[in-house]
Amino acid sequence: MKQAAHWIAIIALFTIPFLPLYVSSELFFPFITGKGFAFRILVEIALVAYVVLAVLDKRYRPKFSWVLALFGGFVLWMAVANFFGVHPAKAFWSNYERMDGWVTLAHLFAFFVVSGSILAVDKLWRRWWMYFISVAVVVCGYGVLQLMGAADIHQGGVRVDASFGNAIYLAVYLMFSMFVAGWLAVRSGKQLRYWLIAFIALAFVILFFTASRGALIGLVAGASIAGLLYLYLGLKDGKSGIKSAGFKIVAGLLVSLVVAGGAFYLLRDSALVQGEPALARLSTVFSLSGELKVRSTIWGMAYDGVQEDPLTGWGQEGFNQVFNKYYVPALYEQETWFDRAHNMYIDWLVAGGFPALLLFVALLLAGIVALVRASDVSRTERMLLVGALVAYAVQALVVFDNLFSYVPFAVLLAMAHAASGRPVAVLEDLPEVSNQNHAGILGAGGVVALVALVWMINVPSIQAANHLVYAVSPLPQGAKANLEYFKQALGDGSFGSQEIREQLSIHAAKVAADEKIPKGLRKDYVELALLEMGKEIETSPNDARLRAQYASIYEATGDLDASLAQIEKAIELSPQKQALHLSKAFKLIDMGRVEEARAVFRYAYALDTSFEQVAVTVASGYLLMGDNAEAKELLLEALGTTTPDNESLFFAYYQTKQWNELIAVARARVAATNDSPASRLRLGQALAAAGRFSEARAEITATIEKYPEVRAEGEGLLTRIPVLR
Repeated sequence: MKQAAHWIAIIALFTIPFLPLYVSSELFFPFITGKGFAFRILVEIALVAYVVLAVLDKRYRPKFSWVLALFGGFVLWMAVANFFGVHPAKAFWSNYERMDGWVTLAHLFAFFVVSGSILAVDKLWRRWWMYFISVAVVVCGYGVLQLMGAADIHQGGVRVDASFGNAIYLAVYLMFSMFVAGWLAVRSGKQLRYWLIAFIALAFVILFFTASRGALIGLVAGASIAGLLYLYLGLKDGKSGIKSAGFKIVAGLLVSLVVAGGAFYLLRDSALVQGEPALARLSTVFSLSGELKVRSTIWGMAYDGVQEDPLTGWGQEGFNQVFNKYYVPALYEQETWFDRAHNMYIDWLVAGGFPALLLFVALLLAGIVALVRASDVSRTERMLLVGALVAYAVQALVVFDNLFSYVPFAVLLAMAHAASGRPVAVLEDLPEVSNQNHAGILGAGGVVALVALVWMINVPSIQAANHLVYAVSPLPQGAKANLEYFKQALGDGSFGSQEIREQLSIHAAKVAADEKIPKGLRKDYVELALLEMGKEIETSPNDARLRAQYASIYEATGDLDASLAQIEKAIELSPQKQALHLSKAFKLIDMGRVEEARAVFRYAYALDTSFEQVAVTVASGYLLMGDNAEAKELLLEALGTTTPDNESLFFAYYQTKQWNELIAVARARVAATNDSPASRLRLGQALAAAGRFSEARAEITATIEKYPEVRAEGEGLLTRIPVLR
């Protein structure tokens, strides 16, 4: 039984490094959920096997270290903070998009404990990390294919994301990999060492093409601190330390790093740098005034939220409500809904108050100190491992964690724990179970516990994530089949109920507007969406985002009174969010309450007059109300023209039959898009709407001749334009 438990735990631990390659297209958020569920199940297997092993063999029983104590205290405190948070269920379970929450934190702690015992006792650190680096090589190969154009970049654009689906997640993973590969190179023979150095070079290239500034800064900071610490310890050794080859190499590398950084700074505005998208983005680290202003605004909002409850905070996944309540209009051009502060220290401060922040920082420091003091490895090895933790600590200032920043971080902490741990007398004195019958009973109990754990924690949510994929996908059976999958997903009893209901709401709004779908089925969709979103709001009544989505369903049904009521509730929860006020104003126009709408438009614009899009949106509202003079005065004041390239303004001029302005806006789009075929076809439509049929036909015909790829679309438009005789 002992051997079986030992091997089961080992296999589970050594499977985890392969998870970066796992992408499940059968689950909602395929790059996140597949890895997340697999990690949880593997940790549960390893934990149960480890408990059995520790009962049978005292060598594997946990030892005490301050790293263990602080990590355990952090996990326990977050359980308390989540219980008192604004949405306890979500705080504990998170959602499909993040797969975070206390459940993941608890699994990480279990992974830390099992790794810190089994890999330490069996001296398997190097082997585990070699598996990790081997997988990182494959991930880099995927990145190379993306750079060559042989594989798609999932986020779009030019930022490589490999099998992570997110460039930042990939960058942090590679950042850890480079430090660990350096550590392995020191411990390896000459041939393997060269291969590891080659991997570091490849990983740096891929990290560079992720254009992730946080990971790059973390890499440089980690390498610099580790190098300086190495030199400091060398100076303490006197002449022998200063004259050593290692001292000279590290000093040379640090000087090279300074020179390279200085050269990059001097060339930051050159054509060489600005002509390469990745270099151009990385060069903005020297001029982050605009972005830092946004981040500092968000961090200020977070601190306002913490002041409400500095002891237990808002719970994990509670930042979105802080963001809404303390929203600042200056963030209008940013994402509408933030669920992270993009700073791990502030995220933990919001989630668990000052105790959580202090425990997190203390855990980091304890890990670094334990590795610095580790006596069983060379100074170079210690500095490389310390550099990895420092790099993590620095990049955490501007990003948030994901599974594969958590995993290497937890293993490094486990190494620090193993290096500083000492036996716990109480655990050591407990007798080992040697009786075969008792061992068999223990093993059987472990199997039952494992099945229960895996089922309760994972299976219902895996089923729901699978059903949700089909619910939102086009199906041959049509919309009715989608609705049945939504019902199955809702009935699975998962932690993803909010996402299921949000997707149902979006789908229901589309179905309600599609007259090709039978009226009865449209009604069924809307009724289910209203029912389910109502349930979700009962669990989290102070979430402005949910209220806005609830309003959109009512609007799709034509129930403007109910829609307006939900928007007004959302405004109570997020009083300075201009987007909500603008939505309210347009609803008031649709209800014929023009004077109220005018007042709301003016209030929304006055919240922050610095954004052109807000001015255009308000002007569009004025046009729809018939206030042409006020609309054009506002446009001239804010943009210097009454006919900019803008979709909402194009729609407003069309609705109010102001044909000259409509055509001018369409021409502005042609100019802004460098004569794109889509913009020219739209210009043809604008000319046709104005009754200038000959000009419309000429424009569309010329577009077809210049861009044959739009022939089918253009000829379709021509058939709908009258021919003047």
